[in-house]
Amino acid sequence: MPQADLGDISLHYQLTGPDDGLPVVFSNGLGLRLEMWDPLLPHLPADWRILRYDRRGHGCSEVSPPPYTMGQLVRDTEALLDHLHMRACLFVGLSLGGMVAQGLAVKRPDLIRALVLSNTAARIATKEVWEDRANLARAEGLQALVVPTLTRWFTPAFRESPAVTPWREMFLAAPLDGWLGGAAAIAGTDFYTTTAALTLPTLGIAGDRDGSTPADLVRETIDLVAGAEFALIRRAGHLPHVEQPEAYAELLTRFAQAHMR
Repeated sequence: MPQADLGDISLHYQLTGPDDGLPVVFSNGLGLRLEMWDPLLPHLPADWRILRYDRRGHGCSEVSPPPYTMGQLVRDTEALLDHLHMRACLFVGLSLGGMVAQGLAVKRPDLIRALVLSNTAARIATKEVWEDRANLARAEGLQALVVPTLTRWFTPAFRESPAVTPWREMFLAAPLDGWLGGAAAIAGTDFYTTTAALTLPTLGIAGDRDGSTPADLVRETIDLVAGAEFALIRRAGHLPHVEQPEAYAELLTRFAQAHMR
């Protein structure tokens, strides 16, 4: 189980693919582990060098006391890429991972050649919404949030199928302090001005049934970036790579072929 000691935090990560392959980084949503990308991997090119990692407070990474800041999560990712000597990556960030991607792309443009902002936004919900969710989680645990979370994440057909079970289990297994820390980072972030400064190739991806970051919200953020592309995946919620992995992989592959030569 590879661990990167980054000084103030130890992060779990996995690297797959050839050493000289196209460098691609995947950054997770709140309450999820690096295994969240498993449904997508079989559909991606075999010659990609793929880095997945558990953010601070999640999965097999170290859990530090909450709250976390977005700057802290950006620095963690920056330190991990420096530790692994990864440069000029295709960076794919989903939800909270997409917010980290926005901050990192502005801070360290040498690390990212092209950016995919999936089911994310410059600002997600309101501070009050996140405070209400955090208070409920502190009082009753993540069990109190699992039903509304899965309702926002997935289409009704997926939620009613056995396929939803691993995602319920993954969410419930998240350390409470890690979830609270990540929620605080989202609540404290407004990247509208930051993201408007981006100039690198950018692709935005939304699901037409996303209850967390609706397609119009994703598009609003993508429109901040000059020349950015936007793609809508049908019959998909907040995790379109789970419900429509082939369509998601096709978008990533086409974008990489255009901008990662």
